[in-house]
Amino acid sequence: MLDFAHPWAALALPLPLLAWWLAPPHRETVSALRVPFFDSLVAAAGAKANPGAVVVRRGWIQRVASLLVWAALVGGLAQPEWVGEPIVRTDAARDIMLAIDLSGSMDARDFPGEAPGENGGKASRFEAVQRVVSQFVAEREDDRIGLIVFGARAYVQLPFTRDLQTAAALVDLMEVGMAGPQTALGDAIGLAIRQFEDSDIDERVLILLTDGNDTASRMTPVNAAGIAALNSVEIHTIGIGNPDATGEDRVDFDVLQAIAERTGGGFYKADDEGALREVYRRIDEATTAEVTVQSWRPRESLVHWPVGIAVVVWLIATGLLLARRPRAQA
Repeated sequence: MLDFAHPWAALALPLPLLAWWLAPPHRETVSALRVPFFDSLVAAAGAKANPGAVVVRRGWIQRVASLLVWAALVGGLAQPEWVGEPIVRTDAARDIMLAIDLSGSMDARDFPGEAPGENGGKASRFEAVQRVVSQFVAEREDDRIGLIVFGARAYVQLPFTRDLQTAAALVDLMEVGMAGPQTALGDAIGLAIRQFEDSDIDERVLILLTDGNDTASRMTPVNAAGIAALNSVEIHTIGIGNPDATGEDRVDFDVLQAIAERTGGGFYKADDEGALREVYRRIDEATTAEVTVQSWRPRESLVHWPVGIAVVVWLIATGLLLARRPRAQA
């Protein structure tokens, strides 16, 4: 689409007509002798014509060329631009950090899967979590996603990004025990808070999934949740596993619920893979997502076209006038 940055420049088009009307050429009536062969006579006499001896009249070439050159220069002054198709960019609606427990207890095969398999159709807790998280990541359209894995210590596996393919690939590369055998739940929350500090997005969501209780953190999970609340981080906790087990295999639902309540998030229990998918769906619906859309059209300047046309017309007109000028005979 053609557009003009300064359309008001078109007001300059009638300026030559106004100049011709308001300031016409000077005309003076004097006695004179008109000689058709004046140029030849002056050349033969070896004299020089005085000013006014030759009345110069503009031909049609000069008139047409002058109008075209002026119109082209006015067109260049208007700064024509070619406006391309609109380009739409969608800013991130939310920053979602997934903190996933990879302690040794996640390898337990006591999680009912959605498809029959070994162990009476039961999959390991981690296999079920991995499938559900992969689907959740793939469905993010307007959000930035980040990944934290924790065991004996917490690690940032992926900072916030819109690159969902990389996020999904890293989820597939997760392995049980890669962060240590214990559960540093509070440290995972603290590490997530540090990641959110560099975010300028208001909607900050941490989804914390674990099957054990905190045994390795330097800060208690509830205190870490209090700091998260001060930083506007909403934590949703998901507990899987057996609350009646002992040691590292015992999941502390009470602590997970306290974490969620301190930050305004939700606490969920997942007993099988279907329930786990439902939990992620409910979390997605519970967190608001305000999408910011920016749209602009690329612009390409076309000023060189009218200026080029003016130069070409001027050169052609000059060439035609030089070709029509009579040549002196030897």
